[in-house]
Amino acid sequence: MAMGFGGAAGGGVPSTSSVPVSDDMGFFSDTVHYNPSDLSTWLDSMLTELNTPPPPPPPPPAPSQRSSVLSCFDPAESSTVTFDPNPISPDPSRERKRMRTGSGSGSCSSSSSSSLSRGGATGAGSEPVNPAPVGASVAPIVVVDPQEAGIRLVHALMACAEAVQQDNLKAADALVKQISILASSQGGAMRKVATYFGEALARRIYRVRPAIGSAAADSSTFDSSFADILYMHFYETCPYLKFAHFTANQAILEAFAGYKRVHVIDFGIKQGMQWPALLQALALRPGGPPSFRLTGIGPDHPENSDSLHQVGMKLAQFAHSIQIDFKYRVLVANSLAELKPYLLEEESSSAAGEPPVAVAVNSVCELHQLLARSGELDKVFETIHKLKPKIITVVEQEASHNNGSFSDRFTESLHYYSTMFDSLESSATSPAGDPAGAGADQDQLMSELYLGRQICNIVSCEGSDRTERHETLLMWRTRFSQAGFEPVHLGSNAFKQASTLLALFAGGDGYRVEEKDGCLTLGWHTRPLIATSAWRIATSA
Repeated sequence: MAMGFGGAAGGGVPSTSSVPVSDDMGFFSDTVHYNPSDLSTWLDSMLTELNTPPPPPPPPPAPSQRSSVLSCFDPAESSTVTFDPNPISPDPSRERKRMRTGSGSGSCSSSSSSSLSRGGATGAGSEPVNPAPVGASVAPIVVVDPQEAGIRLVHALMACAEAVQQDNLKAADALVKQISILASSQGGAMRKVATYFGEALARRIYRVRPAIGSAAADSSTFDSSFADILYMHFYETCPYLKFAHFTANQAILEAFAGYKRVHVIDFGIKQGMQWPALLQALALRPGGPPSFRLTGIGPDHPENSDSLHQVGMKLAQFAHSIQIDFKYRVLVANSLAELKPYLLEEESSSAAGEPPVAVAVNSVCELHQLLARSGELDKVFETIHKLKPKIITVVEQEASHNNGSFSDRFTESLHYYSTMFDSLESSATSPAGDPAGAGADQDQLMSELYLGRQICNIVSCEGSDRTERHETLLMWRTRFSQAGFEPVHLGSNAFKQASTLLALFAGGDGYRVEEKDGCLTLGWHTRPLIATSAWRIATSA
């Protein structure tokens, strides 16, 4: 997959190309009364109205039924990977929809039907169905009204999370089966979000398969190379990572002004997609480009030990084409806490007669993983101090997934990822028949899987295995200040051009760039989703 070498010089906007995909908005039925283009707002109003406790769960299923729910969330069969993106089309001559469960999920239908009939008054568009006896050859028919199913789906998700927190596995077992049935009646972002959260809850409840992000996870399926592939698809699908790279590069470019030798230390090199734009901007700098050194840090890739070196070769070829003196070094580390200052320092930084080296440390969605183990972030802060960088650029998810009880974390992540999936759905709006549609559909599917892995880690993992510990900009400000750093205000020029960048994306009207205490955030409508901040060693430190 080719790296995006397009970029801007100085204050220019990196050149990007929007990837058109097919229009999904026609998939929603007229019977769905929430606004599918603003799932997060609808979800917020739903959660606000949950003032009464959820209906009592049905009796626990027989032991032989317990494992059947996993087939509803199996990654090889679930709607998160192989689903038909079109919800069941309504029959205009009927007021109700029918949803037939597969033969392998009979127990799921039984539990859900029982719960629906116990949940109070039945809506005009729903009809209680008696559960089929165990071993019945014909799967039950469940009649579901999409609006009522959506309401019940939110109730079931929240009740299941509460049951998990209280370690009430019998109730959680019944509710997670109900979630799989109700999610199937939805369309678009609602269905996808609920399915990912349902799968994560199932993994936590049954503990049958290792959770994504666990040290016991199958490395052949969830290795670092696969994570990099998902990252690249997410980069292509929506503007969040492009925004992260652009705003960080702007801050680094300004910090490097006047220096003849510069050194960038990238805490997560991935495929090196961030650096061609900065190299191009430096090449057009008045007075000529500096000597550029890049240290790329990444985890071990057992299946392709040369992958990080290949990234450097591509960047070196690009730098040579624009006449920049370029050096590249790889450091393999499974945790940033393993890094030692002497590994990162410029060899000739103290040589007599040599011009000084301006050092920049860059971290895009890397630091939150250090919070999984006590003391690791402090070690990295100490290493940064010893490097004496001119600037530290940090991009992190603007979310609170590291504090509070499990149910609080579940609720916050449900809000956050509902908004994120809303924005993905809006980006997937290309004209019908567009030849780029198939590739763009794959980008979106892989982007959803990229987010789904984060959901699974947040919901199903605990302890050191739970690495997706996102924190808000306010919390990061506190951590950096306590560690002896002070903020560097991102310029107004970066704000204006970051806003221009969004015009290149479908659904750009929904994205919002905001300045917050010298930092920049990118969000969807009123909710910030990702934040860029810049730091330097405090003068009093």
